[in-house]
Formats: sequence, C-alpha cells, structure tokens
Amino acid sequence: MLRIETHQELNGSAATVWALLADFANIQRWWPTDDEIVVIERVELEGEGIGQIRHIYNRGFPGAVSERLDFQDSESLSYKLSIVGERPAGLLSYQATGWISSLPGDRCCLNYCSEFTTQPGRAQEAEIFLRAAYGLMFKGLDQACKRVREGGMGNE
Repeated sequence: MLRIETHQELNGSAATVWALLADFANIQRWWPTDDEIVVIERVELEGEGIGQIRHIYNRGFPGAVSERLDFQDSESLSYKLSIVGERPAGLLSYQATGWISSLPGDRCCLNYCSEFTTQPGRAQEAEIFLRAAYGLMFKGLDQACKRVREGGMGNE
C-alpha cells in the first residue's frame, strides 16, 4: 500500500472550507475554473449521503473519475472518499481521508492522507496524478474561500 500525506493552509475559516467540502455533490462549487489541467465538464450523481458517488467527467479524459463518499463527520471536520469503478493513472484502489484544522486569523489547514495501490510499474504515474489533483483541490478551495470573503458565494 502506498501513501501520500499532504496539507495546505487556506485563507478561509474551517467552517467555510467544511461547508464547501461537506457539500460532496457540488465539487464544481469550489473546483478551479482558471486552470486548463483538469476542467470539469459535468458531474453526475448516484445516491445521497454516505455512499453517494459523484461521477466527474473531465475534458480530455476518456471516462469519469468516480468518487464515493465513505465517511463524513461535521464535529471533527473530517471525511473519507474512495475512487471506485474505472480508476485513472494505474490506480487499483484508492481511499483518502481529509480533515480540517483551525488556524488563527480566520484561516485553516486542510490535511489530506491517501492510501492506494497501483498496477505494477505505475506507482510514480499514480503519485504524479494524485499530487496534481491535490494541488488543484487546494487551489480551488482557496479561490472559493476568497469568493466567500468577497460575498460572491454563500457560506452555508
């Protein structure tokens, strides 16, 4: 089993970031739109609550990346998700855990830990793909926090 641990300080409160992430069905609310690396064309949903799957169709990708919400806890500001179905970049299995820590000055830190297995010889490809996705996640959340601060997005 391979593992990636990363974190990013964000210019938004833990409550703001949690509101964005807890709305699992609405990834497009915070995914960056100014980056051509991975552009979401559409998201199709299957189910509700824990077990919900969001099928994310990205421009230039042959199929959807399907993420299932495995756990979500608003008290600890933590969640788990898995990539299911056809997995990109040689991934055979994937589960990530995210949790938010409050920081002074209306800021927070999103901590992210993933465990995954890959097809033989594809570990480096998978890690590059995942680290790029995490970078986009952090970028998009920071941009969404800015929109919330400027009043351009509700903070529910």
